[in-house]
Amino acid sequence: MADAETGEKTEDPTGKRISDASNKGQVASSQEIPSLGVFIVIAILVPTILPSMMSYFYSLNRKFIENAHAFVVGRQDFEVVFREVIFQVGIYALPIMIVFLITGFVIQVMQVGWNPSLEKFQIKLDKFSPAKGIKKIIGVRALVEAAKGIAKIGIIGSVIFILVMPLVEDLELLPAFDLIHVLDRIKTIVLVVLAITILIMTIIAALDFAYQKWDHKNKLKMTKQEVKDERRQQDGDPLIKQRIAALRIERQRERMMQAVGKADVIITNPTHYAIALQYDMDKMPAPILVGKGVDEIAARIREVAEQNEIPIVENPPLARALYAAVEIDEEIPQEHYHAVAEVIGYVYRLKGRVNNLDEKESWAG
Repeated sequence: MADAETGEKTEDPTGKRISDASNKGQVASSQEIPSLGVFIVIAILVPTILPSMMSYFYSLNRKFIENAHAFVVGRQDFEVVFREVIFQVGIYALPIMIVFLITGFVIQVMQVGWNPSLEKFQIKLDKFSPAKGIKKIIGVRALVEAAKGIAKIGIIGSVIFILVMPLVEDLELLPAFDLIHVLDRIKTIVLVVLAITILIMTIIAALDFAYQKWDHKNKLKMTKQEVKDERRQQDGDPLIKQRIAALRIERQRERMMQAVGKADVIITNPTHYAIALQYDMDKMPAPILVGKGVDEIAARIREVAEQNEIPIVENPPLARALYAAVEIDEEIPQEHYHAVAEVIGYVYRLKGRVNNLDEKESWAG
């Protein structure tokens, strides 16, 4: 009761709550995972594409250096050279950028699933509120993200400094070595830095993803009243459901009473039970129960029988047995054939259909 009165959100979010938030683009996602993916792609590209890229840029620069005397220093000539350099660099850079974009997209889909939402792209005036903008900049979440970034840089930088220092102790001697040796050393240092960065970022990404999942679930928590309201919306108002059920039962009873009006005999208890049977020799292999009821319903069945001049036969044991064993629109079971045959025979005698008794006995056995 205290939770309901204070409106404290103590209940885990329901499936509908999570689904609605997902449709609005509100999902648990860590920005560290795409960053980790980018570093992994870089680690793959460094030993595979970087050597050929450096060789290409080397040949490109060599062309300009060897033919430096042929270039006229002027704005128009500089623009031509600049455009050519940008084009040549773009030949390598553009595919790499595309790889980064695809990597980021795939990782995000793997992280939160494919659930495109236009909610994030809708223009809302409250998004342009200076107060909300400042709150985002200096809010608790912004401070937490800033602290995470500083801590991440500090941890990665410290570990790299400790582990890479042995590789650069002879840095002052590198100018004396061949260019190939220098490049190999640089490549080794870069790969070590990437490996350390990936290892640390993997741990950070795992912890951050777990935190984002917890934070997202915590934000979607509901009060007990919200859970009740949602359940009521999904299941429907109990009063309305009861009313619908009552109307359905009433319609079923009306249809049953219409069928009772076409019955051949009513078997009673005499007051508590009433069973309506119909039998057509030409269409039915055995009598069918078209209506049954107790107390008030039994009284209504007897009223309909009297209005339609349907014979009413008192047979308490048979009435109770048929009520318990047979549902509406079902044939009577074989164990009750003999007793029902006697009732049907009695009704036929009342109606002067004695000549049909022999045919009736065919189903009674």
